Amino acid sequence: MHAIEKILAKNSGCNTVHTGEIITAKVDFAEINDLYLQTIYSFYEMGGEKIWDRTKAAFVFDHYAPAPDIKSASNHEKMREFAKKNHLQYHFDTNCGVCHQVMPEAGLIVPGMIVVATDSHTTTHGAFGAMGTGCGATDMATILMTGELWFRVPEIIEIRLEGQTPKGVYPKDVILSVVGKMKADGAIYKAIDFTGSYVESLNVAGRMVLCNMAVEMGAKTAYMQPNKDVLEYVSKRAVRPFEVMYSDPDFQYAESYVFDVSELEPQLACPHSVDNVDSISHILKKGEVLLNQGYIGSCTGGREEDIAIAAEILRGKHIPEYARLVVVPASSEVMLSCMDKGYIQDLMNAGATIVSPGCGACLGAHEGILAPEEVCISSTNRNFPGRMGAKQARIYLASPATVAASILNGRITDPRNC
Repeated sequence: MHAIEKILAKNSGCNTVHTGEIITAKVDFAEINDLYLQTIYSFYEMGGEKIWDRTKAAFVFDHYAPAPDIKSASNHEKMREFAKKNHLQYHFDTNCGVCHQVMPEAGLIVPGMIVVATDSHTTTHGAFGAMGTGCGATDMATILMTGELWFRVPEIIEIRLEGQTPKGVYPKDVILSVVGKMKADGAIYKAIDFTGSYVESLNVAGRMVLCNMAVEMGAKTAYMQPNKDVLEYVSKRAVRPFEVMYSDPDFQYAESYVFDVSELEPQLACPHSVDNVDSISHILKKGEVLLNQGYIGSCTGGREEDIAIAAEILRGKHIPEYARLVVVPASSEVMLSCMDKGYIQDLMNAGATIVSPGCGACLGAHEGILAPEEVCISSTNRNFPGRMGAKQARIYLASPATVAASILNGRITDPRNC
């Protein structure tokens, strides 16, 4: 069996599970973000009285943090009341950050667990050797009542990444290249196991970027065998014991794809689809792309490593007068560390606007939304029409380095030339 299948088997009380089988498995942790007040309504409509385990669920206020309007503020207050009524041990209010960042930081994500959240990018937690997946309000209400959920055992495909990237090429470039080749429907309800020499050498932040965007290929979940960096990170933070699962040596993938990253150049997802990917050299050959805004943040591109590279590129320089750079640290921990190291100061001196940790304009809610016809280059994960504001705006997805280099010049720019 694969490690993912072993996790599902363990949590369902089975010796083995098989592709396509429908099972009921225990959920090790459940997370509800502030988009899903409906979860509480569904919980009571289904006869719920109190949640199954107050130590295994949390609300994270990240999409509307701080609340940008009265409706959001009211939703937050109703969620707080539910959390207080159920005496939840963990709660992440508007001062914490993005769910996929704050939960690992809090030691709640460990290898071998099943984590379900009301967010499609819960695949991020495969970076820690966990099975992470998203769900809707009714399924989450079921979890809160019973601690269990049904799963269809997914096909497991391998994406093997070999080699090391050249200077100026980052994990975001790698995953954009993969998505561009696999396409948005390339892994629907499949599990992606990222393997290969590139993955083995990746740090925690880089692993999170790859697993985060697995869902952009339609994946149900993603997985990476934990390396030394991951185990050190988890061991320092974990609030519970954990067991690393290993795939059997004779496991056969449903499909395998091999990509060499050693000659990769910076990649961009062009409007209006995450799989509309092209190399920066090809884009520049078509002519210059003028920019109104750069955006660095989200569960894909708002970690310390991302902010650090942007600060390095922009230090001692300044963005054009009529351009904007919005920087959203993924968590308060990230923000404090970046302040201590001077990255935030460097970016502010370069003309950036620093906003509170959270999802911000990634979903078009507030803190950097776009006007009609504006063009934005962003380190986020989706660029369909209306994702960050007006439907007539255009969004290019890129690495934080490409974002910083580009907004510095007011046009899409190759970061290798900075």
